[in-house]
Amino acid sequence: MYRTIKRLGIPDSNIILMLADDVSCNPRNKFPASVYGESGRKLDLYGDNIEVDYRGYEVTVENFIRVLTGRHPPSLPRSKRLLTDANSNIFIYMTGHGGNEFLKFQDNEEISAFDVADAFEQMWRGKRYNEIFFMADTCQANSMYSKLYSPNILATGSSLVGENSYSYANDQDIGVAVIDSFTHYVLEFMEGVGKTGKASMKDLFDTFDPVKINSHPGVRSDLFKRPLEETLITDFFGGVARVDIVESESDESSLPPQEEQAKLTIDVSI
Repeated sequence: MYRTIKRLGIPDSNIILMLADDVSCNPRNKFPASVYGESGRKLDLYGDNIEVDYRGYEVTVENFIRVLTGRHPPSLPRSKRLLTDANSNIFIYMTGHGGNEFLKFQDNEEISAFDVADAFEQMWRGKRYNEIFFMADTCQANSMYSKLYSPNILATGSSLVGENSYSYANDQDIGVAVIDSFTHYVLEFMEGVGKTGKASMKDLFDTFDPVKINSHPGVRSDLFKRPLEETLITDFFGGVARVDIVESESDESSLPPQEEQAKLTIDVSI
């Protein structure tokens, strides 16, 4: 997801990237400083410039919730903070090992669906977001959005309660699976979306094929106000400047003001 949102115009200053394991530098990785999403290795997902904000043992449930709610010690640098307000659209992506209403962090602690729901509610009360798009790719992922109750949240998951999520393919050179099936097909769709594209959330959700993905992705939209067919992908994944043209009250010509919509993405890979 990191490469996709950067390609669509969101700068690193608006991305909080949390990686529990430095896969690119792992001794088992035969291709140092690179992470490929398929065995053909046509596309390096790591890219030339990557900024990891939380790595290794910094990736904890406590730090994740602190990022969402903004409750940090004064000494924490701005680059590790979620600097959003009531006008911000936020995309939150989580992946890793999980189960019914939980996702594991570092194999020694878990975040529950209740924790996520309460953190989002604190964000809403603190005016830290306008809309949230929450995506989870893990076993029984749809349970992670089952407890949400705050407004203006759109959520999707890779699998039903009681159902596993599966990897897409194994890389024989590395000896492990390199990407989950759900994420693979989401990224495949996103590769066809441009900064000024008109693809909607409904278009994305319509591509979910249980036969290809080997699980049944779900969507929860009852908390979301806008129709899915009118909600653009770039409302959450893209950094596009909006220009408002106003008529001058004086006879002299003047340049129209520009207003840039702030967007921020949290990509949490556990």
